[in-house]
Amino acid sequence: MTIKRLSPFGKPWIVTNKALRDQSILQMKNNQIPDDHLLLEPLSRNTAPAIAFMCHILNSKGLASEVVGVFSADHLISQPNAFKRAVEIAEQEARTHGRVVTLGLRPYSPATGFGYIQVGGEDAERAKGASPVVRFHEKPDLATAKKFLASGEHFWNAGIFVFRVQTMIDLFRKHQPEMWTKIEGIKPDLSNIQEVYEGLKNISIDYAIIEKLGAQELSCVPCDMGWDDVGSWDAIAEIKGKKDTPNYITVEAENNYVHEQTGKLYCFAGVDDLIVVDTKDALMISRRGQSQKVKDVVEQVKARDPVLLQQHQDEERPWGGFEVLKDTDTFKSKVVIVNPGQQISYQSHSKREEHWMIVEGTGVVILNDEEIPVTRGSYVKIPLQAKHRIRNTGNVVMKFVEVQLGTYFGEDDIVRYQDDYKRT
Repeated sequence: MTIKRLSPFGKPWIVTNKALRDQSILQMKNNQIPDDHLLLEPLSRNTAPAIAFMCHILNSKGLASEVVGVFSADHLISQPNAFKRAVEIAEQEARTHGRVVTLGLRPYSPATGFGYIQVGGEDAERAKGASPVVRFHEKPDLATAKKFLASGEHFWNAGIFVFRVQTMIDLFRKHQPEMWTKIEGIKPDLSNIQEVYEGLKNISIDYAIIEKLGAQELSCVPCDMGWDDVGSWDAIAEIKGKKDTPNYITVEAENNYVHEQTGKLYCFAGVDDLIVVDTKDALMISRRGQSQKVKDVVEQVKARDPVLLQQHQDEERPWGGFEVLKDTDTFKSKVVIVNPGQQISYQSHSKREEHWMIVEGTGVVILNDEEIPVTRGSYVKIPLQAKHRIRNTGNVVMKFVEVQLGTYFGEDDIVRYQDDYKRT
């Protein structure tokens, strides 16, 4: 949704963690975004290093004079036309006056979970263009939030910023010189990015740069664009719970939300205000207002079963994806889907052999450089260490059942020789 919302402004660049590479490539392909618009961070270091990394890459491509915007992918915006108008105003302000411009979201409640941006009274009343920022306020208590809401001068800070690349580079040099020096040392082939990132501090762009700027450097475009932050299960329950009707039965139970499995019946009896998140390999139950504790849950899962955080029952790949049916000590089975015209990488495995039964579609299996035509009902054995790939040559999705036999079935037991998605 974020990509489509930004389409009027061109092809966006995506900065994300390297663990999300395949999913990102798939979405970029579906939206005709060039492959080189993907910047992969080896470690999570918050928004300041991510933005500095982006500015460094754009600067190296001779784009320092361009105006760019920073947009998080976990924002829901129900009024895209209002969003577009606000971004256009911000772009003009950044281009003409060389300022950093933030979008200030008109608050509709005395929320205590957001920071606030304060602009001058007359500017706030006008609210049709960009206004100088008086100051930033940290997340307030309820009494203060009510005052902010009543003043008409305070807007939620959603972390949406627009600026010239060179402007932001100059600000990093001024306020975060050590960080910028390290970022500037990233080699063109990114071969040292892991080492660089390990030496960066974890800090948001708000703390690192934005809150250090004066009224002559920072402007705000107040707007009302139907914004919601969907960064928590509480937020998702609030948004989707109003629209979706999952397959559930309630008996003396109210205000419960289910992120459900298709075709599964859910029953609530005598309980209220629960959030239930049900996936194929894990189930989480939380009371509304407590879903932020999922971070603590993740830490315990990391200690007990770290593989659960790295691999899922359903996995997307640029060429299609797979669903794990069974994973045991002696075998693993999957349903693998290959999209029309796509193929998996030419690869081999050192710890497992594979058995493929084609159940839908037509294609070609390449086994040690030999081409084997396959269709519904075809069976192919992939011996240990054999080079292999499968290509969908038809116009519909190809599907096959894969059974792995061996001593280890992890997704990292892969040696790639050729790959359409540059993963060799």
